[in-house]
Amino acid sequence: MSGDSYYFGRTVNMHGGTHNTGMVNNGPESAPAVPADPALAEAVRELVALLAELREQVSPLTARSIDEALPALTTGSDAAPPEERHRALMAVAGIAATAGALGQPVLDAVRAVLELLAA
Repeated sequence: MSGDSYYFGRTVNMHGGTHNTGMVNNGPESAPAVPADPALAEAVRELVALLAELREQVSPLTARSIDEALPALTTGSDAAPPEERHRALMAVAGIAATAGALGQPVLDAVRAVLELLAA
């Protein structure tokens, strides 16, 4: 594969010419900032509060798993990549499911967040 070139992001190549000024960008722009849905923000706050309660009632290893999922949930709906946020939601849902009745409120909160994200 010698000689292959791979470019990521915007690239400008100039081959000759004089007084070259300006640049036309026809590539995709970054997504415009979308205001966070207040219902989603409230659902995430509720989920985080419920996770804090559940965290106190599980083993230290499980508590660490909850801690690892929290950044993807609390950084805002537009900050974490959707795949990472979904993975974190599935992780805490799995933890809640294994916690039985203690985890039911967390499962309900995860479902609410997923429904809001799908809308």
